[in-house]
Amino acid sequence: MNPIYTQAKFINSSPDLKDTPADQGREVAFAGRSNAGKSSAINTLTRQNGLARTSKTPGRTQLLNFFEINAQQRFVDLPGYGYAKVPLAVKQKWHKLMETYLAKRKSLCAIILVMDIRHPLTEFDWQMVEWCQYTGLPLHILLTKADKLTYGAGKNTLLAIEKELSNVAIPVTIQLFSSLKKIGIDEAHKALDSLFDAADQQSLVPD
Repeated sequence: MNPIYTQAKFINSSPDLKDTPADQGREVAFAGRSNAGKSSAINTLTRQNGLARTSKTPGRTQLLNFFEINAQQRFVDLPGYGYAKVPLAVKQKWHKLMETYLAKRKSLCAIILVMDIRHPLTEFDWQMVEWCQYTGLPLHILLTKADKLTYGAGKNTLLAIEKELSNVAIPVTIQLFSSLKKIGIDEAHKALDSLFDAADQQSLVPD
């Protein structure tokens, strides 16, 4: 476990790019459907139960939420999409916000895609995979709620997803994760370390 992630603190929420923190350093963005356990995963990885707002009502994350790990590293909680019972116009606004952020944010260096292990690779998930391919962003997948399956069934699901994504033209890593049972925290921290380190190394490569 890397204790640096437990130092995370909330910076701000923004409905657009104008009010976001300065576009410098490195950001890893957490994406996923509204009921996939995205905010719970952030809280578990930082060991702070109240850091990212969670709710029994999917779709409560409606803004770009920024969390500072240190002066050069941040997490971003993206709006959940695809499940929330809100008007279509609101969903379209969230989608536009995510598109703008993903396209224009220079400090974005990787995506953590959060999937409910019982409902993996939804249409939204494939959209995120395709976006990462288009932008060249590395991708790490958390198969959340792994405690809902036996270990064998969870491992089989992981292997099946790895096979489906084997031809994706970007770095993709996948793991089992459970906020409830605290499964996969060390593995996720190592993945985050690698994503931040790779971005730092990339910045040292001359154009």
